[in-house]
Amino acid sequence: MNKLEAMEVFVQVVDAGGFTRAAENMQRPKATVSTQIQALERALAVKLLHRTTRRLSVTAEGAAYYEHCLRILADVRASEESLSRSRLSPSGRLRVDAPTGLASAILIPAMPDFFRRYPDISLELGCTDRPADLIEEGVDCALRGGVLDDSSLIARRVATMRFVTCAAPEYLAEHGKPEHPTDLLRHRCVNYFSSRTGKIADWDFARGRERIRVSLPGSIAVNDSNAYVNAALAGVGIVKMSTVMAGPMIAQGHFQVLLPEWTTIPMPIHVVYPQNRHLSTKVRVFTEWVAELLRDHPRMRLPKGPAGRSISVPAVSSDLLLADSLG
Repeated sequence: MNKLEAMEVFVQVVDAGGFTRAAENMQRPKATVSTQIQALERALAVKLLHRTTRRLSVTAEGAAYYEHCLRILADVRASEESLSRSRLSPSGRLRVDAPTGLASAILIPAMPDFFRRYPDISLELGCTDRPADLIEEGVDCALRGGVLDDSSLIARRVATMRFVTCAAPEYLAEHGKPEHPTDLLRHRCVNYFSSRTGKIADWDFARGRERIRVSLPGSIAVNDSNAYVNAALAGVGIVKMSTVMAGPMIAQGHFQVLLPEWTTIPMPIHVVYPQNRHLSTKVRVFTEWVAELLRDHPRMRLPKGPAGRSISVPAVSSDLLLADSLG
């Protein structure tokens, strides 16, 4: 017996004041309605209705059961309506973590579009270059760059981030330009160290079939994207920076591109979430929105110089190692 269906039939019979009217309202045979009520009474081991040839009345137990049925059926309908609304317009809290540079330069400026599409979502956006522990910190999903070494996460690749080597004109006027990656060993460079491991990222370069990886001594190392940019703007040294952060500053003349014939391997960007969690509608729509946002975003492309000429970057084999994100 379908208990929920039987409860609905019982409520209909009580509200209609009889089997005949209830059967008409539900467009069912009267015999079917009567049989369902009898089966419900047997299952409950209690008499719910007094039946005579002239009238039907509710027993004391039936009256109490009727009130319970009303509440239960109302809760079921409310739950179904809520799920239906969620499919059309997801709602509730969504906690997302993203690297500082990506969040500041791309995600936050696009938030008005996100909220126009999903006005019922309350977004908590954690902006940090430190990889969050999604389970311990209650994060629904996160954007991460580079190699994913956490096998407990499910990942969807949503973009590719590219990098350029650059420096402020003030630094170059004083120290000159490097002509080859090994020349960087004689320059001041701003290093970036991982918030998770403390390791300073090496700089890798490729030109045709040539591959060079250098460990630069540097005069300063930071672990925050904004600090990295500000160090470069202050003329502290040469940086290898994502196009997300560097593109507008190159176009405005604040940075000059160095070693344009050399490139570094692009970095994949993923949306990740714990595999032991159900992919909620909120996470799904956010992932789709991010993928759409980043797919053709101008800041994800290689920037143009002050004269508007695109910077040429050769193809790089995907078997090169990836370094940590540099913002």
